[in-house]
Amino acid sequence: MFFRLLKEGFLFAINSVWVNKLRTFLSLFGITIGIFSIISVFTVLDWMEKSIRDSISSLGENVVYIDKWPWGLNNNVQWWNIIKWPAISKYDYQAILTRSTKAASVCYTVMQPKQIKYQKNLANDITIWAVTDEFETLRSFEIENGRYFSPEESSSGKNVAIIGAEIAEKLFEKDNPVGKQITIAGKRTNVIGVFKKEGKGGLSDNGMDEMTLVPLNFAKTFINMRNNFLDATIMVKAKDEVTVQELSDEATMILRAARRLQPDEINNFSINRASLISQSFDSVFAGINIGGWVIGGFAILVGGFGIANIMFVSVKERTNIIGIQKALGAKRSFILQQFLVESVLLSIIGGLLGVIMIFIATIIINYLYDLSIYLTMANVFLAIFISGTIGIIAGYAPAHSAAKMNPVEAIGFSF
Repeated sequence: MFFRLLKEGFLFAINSVWVNKLRTFLSLFGITIGIFSIISVFTVLDWMEKSIRDSISSLGENVVYIDKWPWGLNNNVQWWNIIKWPAISKYDYQAILTRSTKAASVCYTVMQPKQIKYQKNLANDITIWAVTDEFETLRSFEIENGRYFSPEESSSGKNVAIIGAEIAEKLFEKDNPVGKQITIAGKRTNVIGVFKKEGKGGLSDNGMDEMTLVPLNFAKTFINMRNNFLDATIMVKAKDEVTVQELSDEATMILRAARRLQPDEINNFSINRASLISQSFDSVFAGINIGGWVIGGFAILVGGFGIANIMFVSVKERTNIIGIQKALGAKRSFILQQFLVESVLLSIIGGLLGVIMIFIATIIINYLYDLSIYLTMANVFLAIFISGTIGIIAGYAPAHSAAKMNPVEAIGFSF
């Protein structure tokens, strides 16, 4: 009996929705916009969070980064004092390399923007990443075409480079860059590899796509390594049985000794790790989540009022039908269910239209901007749940007013 009544209520709702097409469209438009607002924010947020988490994971959970500047807030030191600190040097790298007992691998890197040229094609302000040979053991990346430096090329300062996918497209278009010769800051350089395209997103716009990797000893010929503002970093990977905190403490003691700091002097360097970035982004994602609910919540609230208004109109139009149904023995629960099903159906249809709009938008955006934004099933189910909930809330008052009608008064309403 319950399922038969449910089926009849559903058929009544379908008929009402189909007969009043324009009213139906106007009713669910508000819900469509509301779901589009909320779910689009969550979809973009999911993409941002995944991209950033992937970028953070590529840094390595068991790797510490020794920099001049801290990645997070340093309440003990003001920025104008940090400027005076010496840049991370190769002497610091040698100290960690020779004295550390907890490090599995140590790499020294320097970044600096330079111009790259191939024949008549130019790429300006390309980040040149000069690294020691150990880089491939500390930073995750894929080489799609070619190879990594050999230890001999790295130690001898061979003029070789691995370029990002975006740079390859700018300079070589459809040609194979491997084996070709480019000019970096006036120095002729042989391309031995091309990084696999990572796409936009994460901590940097294009990750390795706009990087050019060269051996550190080669970079010395066109980068001033004595510059106090040199963007240099020491990457230190912990051994399997060593925690990141233990590695950080050891690196701090080694550098304090190497820089001859007195016990009462503060560190003039920063020990950074991936978890610092992850923690700082947690609050950001939480704030964006709240913002998404607030923005979409107002739109859904307006849509809910629209559905409630239309349902009151629907109840008024079908007052005599309600009276006949009750006179024939229909219970209050059947009448209530009938209008609630119609309200929920309207709301869910509106929500699904919003989801379809988001799906189409992601396809267009991914095509135009080479992104990888996807509508997850979790967000689809969330949209349906929100729509159904709003349908129940918005439709209950009209459905309740219909259910408690007196059959005699309802039948006489049309006369």
